[in-house]
Amino acid sequence: MPYKEEDAGESAHGEAPNAGHAQSRRGWVVAIAILIVIAAVVIAGVVPRLRARAALRTATYDLAVPSVSAIHPKVGAPQTEIVLPGNIQAFIDSPIYARTNGYLKNWYADIGAHVKKGQLLADIETPEVDQQLDQGRADLNTARANYNLSEITAARYEGLLKTDSVSKQDVDNAEGAYRANQAIVTSAEANVRRLEELQSFEKIYAPFDGIITARNTDIGHLIDSGASGGTAQELFHIASTNVLRVYVNVPQEDSQSAKPGLAADLTLQEFPGRRFPGKLVRTAKAIDPTSRTLLVEVDVGNSDGTLLPGAFTEVHLQIPSGVRAAIVPVSALIFRSQGLQIGIVENGNRATLKDVTLGRDFGNEVEVVSGVSANDLVIVNPPDSLVTGEIVRIAPTEGAGNKDNANQ
Repeated sequence: MPYKEEDAGESAHGEAPNAGHAQSRRGWVVAIAILIVIAAVVIAGVVPRLRARAALRTATYDLAVPSVSAIHPKVGAPQTEIVLPGNIQAFIDSPIYARTNGYLKNWYADIGAHVKKGQLLADIETPEVDQQLDQGRADLNTARANYNLSEITAARYEGLLKTDSVSKQDVDNAEGAYRANQAIVTSAEANVRRLEELQSFEKIYAPFDGIITARNTDIGHLIDSGASGGTAQELFHIASTNVLRVYVNVPQEDSQSAKPGLAADLTLQEFPGRRFPGKLVRTAKAIDPTSRTLLVEVDVGNSDGTLLPGAFTEVHLQIPSGVRAAIVPVSALIFRSQGLQIGIVENGNRATLKDVTLGRDFGNEVEVVSGVSANDLVIVNPPDSLVTGEIVRIAPTEGAGNKDNANQ
């Protein structure tokens, strides 16, 4: 085929446009790559700043909203045990004195002896009383003799008066002597009975069943009844211990619940782990203005004689609770000029301060009788700046039990 000049020229002109297009594409690629690099640099510098700004915003919010720990209060028991000090006393406690003067002849019961009512405890020799009784009986015999003579004389004078053998005055004198001698006999009889009573006091008897807790005399001791102005001496001391009394002072706040029939247990240091059941039997029905307490009596059975009168004991009274109080940690209390308050969380994130009234103090915990219920979320260790209406955040607590309690 013959070579044409036009074809050669046409071929040369066709290669030039293709080269320009390739060069243009390379420029765009380079530009795009540069833009990508610039964008990467910008993104690498801006994104961390945005993240840091978001973290700063989150931290600022966390710092602005206080984080608190909250728990539900524990519910108090339906009845409350209060422990009060008391002294054990015998149900009946009596000193035994002599009623007559003399010398102790014999005694028949020493300390610790169990005696029955009417049992002979001691004999007293009373020679003076014996002589006075003999004299009194002799005076009574004389008075009776004079009385009999005056009775006969008065009767005779009454008969003679009918015949006008004696005057009316003589009859009256005889009648007067008769009545006077009659009064003398009555007086002498009373004196003899008095001396016989004194002589009967030579024997000392137990007035009731009990235990001799003291013997303050011995054979040959001079016994002075105190009737002549001297000081009477206690011979024996007897106590009835089958049932014991314990007097307890109940605080005024629990006085309305301390009623007869209330259960009460006694504990003593010498009997660790053992309780002696008793019952509140009576109250004074009046508050002592000095101590602001109510005096109550608790009786406890002691037929085996285990408990001893005069011992110190702790009385556990089971006081019924009218309203089941809430029990919160001491760290939840807020002491301010407005009074005693407790912070609670309402609506999940809002703090409210409530005025409360405390009951008993258990050490690490206190009883709240008004102001907080068992359904409230109580803030533990509240910040000093906490105010009503402030937004708070409940922080998770350690331990599954605490978490469950806070999320109830």
